[in-house]
Amino acid sequence: MINFTIATTFEYLVFRPFPSTIINGLLLSITICVLAFLSWKWSAFLHRFQVIVQVFGHIAGLVAWFYLVATISYILEYYLDGFRTLDEWREFLLEQLGSKSLLYNLEYITSIAVFYLLKYIDTITEKENEKTTLAIANNEMRLSLLKSQINPHFLFNTLNSISTLMNTNKTKARQMMTMLGDVLRYALDSNSVREVPLGDELAFIRNYIHIQQVRFGQRLKYKEDIDKQCLALTIPPMVLQPLVENSVKHGITPKEEGGTITVSIKRQNGKVVFRVADDGIGLTKKKDFESSNSGVGLVNSDMRLQNMYGRDSKLRIAAGSEGFVVDFNIPVDDDED
Repeated sequence: MINFTIATTFEYLVFRPFPSTIINGLLLSITICVLAFLSWKWSAFLHRFQVIVQVFGHIAGLVAWFYLVATISYILEYYLDGFRTLDEWREFLLEQLGSKSLLYNLEYITSIAVFYLLKYIDTITEKENEKTTLAIANNEMRLSLLKSQINPHFLFNTLNSISTLMNTNKTKARQMMTMLGDVLRYALDSNSVREVPLGDELAFIRNYIHIQQVRFGQRLKYKEDIDKQCLALTIPPMVLQPLVENSVKHGITPKEEGGTITVSIKRQNGKVVFRVADDGIGLTKKKDFESSNSGVGLVNSDMRLQNMYGRDSKLRIAAGSEGFVVDFNIPVDDDED
C-alpha cells in the first residue's frame, strides 16, 4: 500500500493530474494486497515440498503475478477508455517488461520474502520452545526419578531383614548392610550423571536382587545373558531397576513357587537390545504391573530413553501366561569394537 501510494502520488503530481489516476492507483493497490495474500497461500503450499520444487513454483508465481497485475493495470488504464483489442493488450504487456515489471515482481518477491522470514522465525522459536519444554521435562523426570528410584517398601523390608539377621546371622546382616549402602549410593550418585557404564548398572541390579533374595530365598532366581562386547556400553542410570522391580513385585511375589528373572542384553543390527523377562504370573497382573509405584519408574525410564535415543527406543511391555517381558533398544555403531 505504501509503495503504490508513493507511486500513484508521484504519477498524479508529475504526469497525470486526474482523479482517475488516484482511483486507479487505489484499486491497483487493493488488488496487490489481495494477490499478496494469495502469494502467501501459494508459498505455504509450496513449503511442503523440496527446495527445488519451491524454486520452480515461485518462478511460475512470478510469471503469473506479472500477467495478472499487468492485465489489471491495462483494464484500469486503457480498457475502460475504449482500448479493447487483443493486440493492444499484448502491446501493453510488452511495454510493462521494462521498469514496471520490476515494480510488479518486487511486490511478489517482498511477499514471499516476508513469508519465509516469518517461517524462519517460527522455526527458531519452536526449537527454543522445544528446548525449554525438554529442560522442564528433564527436571521433572529427575525429581520423579529421585522419588521413585528406591521404593520405601523395599527399604523397610530390607531394614527389617537386617534387624532379624542381627540376631541369627550377623555376618549376613553386615553383608546386607553393605549391599544396601551400595544401592543407596548408586541411586543418589545417578542423579548427577547422564550415563553410566553398563557394568555399573548391572552391579547395582545384582545388589538389588541379592537383597531381595534374602526375603524370598529360593523363590527368587536371577540369570543374566549378556554379550561381552556390550559391557563397554554406557546407558542412563537406574533405567533397568524399575523393570526388575516390577518383575519381582508383580511377577514373582504373587507366585507361590516363585520364579526366575532374566536380564538379556544382545547386540543386533546396529542396536543393543535390552530385555527383562520373568516366568511369573504375567497376564493376570498386567494392570497392576503398569499402574504400580514402580510403574511410575517405567514411565520415567521410557521418557528418558526416548529423549536420549528417539522414539524407536521406547519401552515395549508384553504380558503372557508365563510372565512379563519388557524390552527396549539403544542404537550403536556396528563398526565399534
